[in-house]
Amino acid sequence: MEWRLDKDRPICPQIEELLAAGIARGEFAAGERLFSVREVALQAGVNPNTVQKAFSELERDGLIFSRAGSGWFVSEDTSRAVRQVEELARLRTAAYYQGMRALGKERPDMIRMLEEVSDE
Repeated sequence: MEWRLDKDRPICPQIEELLAAGIARGEFAAGERLFSVREVALQAGVNPNTVQKAFSELERDGLIFSRAGSGWFVSEDTSRAVRQVEELARLRTAAYYQGMRALGKERPDMIRMLEEVSDE
């Protein structure tokens, strides 16, 4: 997994989003063992406490679970990750729409710009 983190945003939620998206896309199967906290911290270049907090939040959300002495695993119900990522996408789309409207752009402009950016 590639850990592209935006230093202008809090790191913990970004780790949560990346792992949730990986589960939603099927990169991590139900019941599969995840990377250890230490492995993620090294790969992402962040503090292990930040990763531990992200894992705990994902566990609270029902996306992953821990087994004492064995590590972290993907929950059997991966549809929760799909729903969480879908909601995040909706929120980001709404923020984009509101921002573009504040700039005076209409829907056709937004669609054109999205198409231009996706073609690049």
